[in-house]
Amino acid sequence: MARGTKIWWNGKIVPEAEARLSLFAHVIHYGTGAFEGIRAYKQKAGGGAIFRLREHMMRLEDSIKIMGFELSQTTDELIQGVLDTCKANNFEECYVRPIAFVGDGPLGVYPGANPKIDVAILNWEWGSYLGDKGINEGAKLKVSSFIRPHVNSVMTKGKISGQYLTGVIAKREAISQGYDEALMLDPEGYLTEGTGENLFMIKDGVVKTTQLTSILNGITRNTIMQLLERRKIKVVETRFTRDELWCADEVFLTGTAAEITPISVIDDRKIGRYEKAGKPGPISLAVQKDYAALVRGELSGEYPKEWLTPIK
Repeated sequence: MARGTKIWWNGKIVPEAEARLSLFAHVIHYGTGAFEGIRAYKQKAGGGAIFRLREHMMRLEDSIKIMGFELSQTTDELIQGVLDTCKANNFEECYVRPIAFVGDGPLGVYPGANPKIDVAILNWEWGSYLGDKGINEGAKLKVSSFIRPHVNSVMTKGKISGQYLTGVIAKREAISQGYDEALMLDPEGYLTEGTGENLFMIKDGVVKTTQLTSILNGITRNTIMQLLERRKIKVVETRFTRDELWCADEVFLTGTAAEITPISVIDDRKIGRYEKAGKPGPISLAVQKDYAALVRGELSGEYPKEWLTPIK
C-alpha cells in the first residue's frame, strides 16, 4: 500500500513530513473534523480520472456546515487540490482522503465562535477494502452488539470524524469473532449500514436499501441505484430487520472504499438458497461488473460526463 509522499496542506503541496498539526489541535481532543473518501481510476482511454469528485467535495462542505463551521476554500479550489495531490504523487489510480478539522486553539469543548479550519488532502494506493476474497467470494458480516446512535445524538448526514468511534468498536468486535465487517442497527432494531458502507438486500427480484432517514447519503449507493434502474431492476428504500436480511436471496455492501462487495454469510447464516447459498448472486455480480466499467470510463455516454474528472 504505497502512500503519497506529497500532501495538499491549506492550499499548497508540501512534503508529507511538513504536514503536521499541534497536539493542542481541537480535533485530537474532541473529534471536530470531517473527511471524505474518494477514488481515482485508470481509464480505458488512458490516464486517470476521479469518480464523482464534485459530489464528494460538496458533501465535505455539508459536513463542515453541519458542525457549524466554514471552510475558507471554494468547491473548485478543493477539487483542484485533489487533482494536484494525485499529480504530485504520480497516482492515476488511488484512494483520496480530504480531511478538514479544527486545529490549534481553545482547549475546552467550545472551539470559539469562528475557529480556523485546516484542510489536508492525502492519497494512497488501496485495494479492496474488505479484501479480494470478499470481492470475489463474498464477505462475512456480523450484526453488532453496538447500535448506531439516534439521529438526534449524532448528525447522520455528515462524515464527521468523532462519530466514527462506535463503528471502530463495532468493527473490532466483528473481526475478533472471525467476521469481515459489522452491521449496525438503529435504536429501534432496524438495519442501517456497515461501519463504512451502505447496505442492499435482494429478495424475489426486488432490491431493498435502507432509507436515508438514519444513514449517510452514500455517493456509491446513489450510483448503484442508477445502475440498477438502467437494468430495469426495482429498488425500494425501506426499513428491514435482521431476520429479513438472513432470508435474503442476495446481500451486498457499497462504498467508495468497499466498492461493491457481495455478502456470503451474516451471523453464521449463509445468504441465498440451496446450492447458491453462501455465494455472490447474479444481481450483485452484475452491478459489481457495471460499476467497475463505469468508473473506468467504459460506459461513456450513458452517465454524466462530469462523474469522471480527468487527472491532468
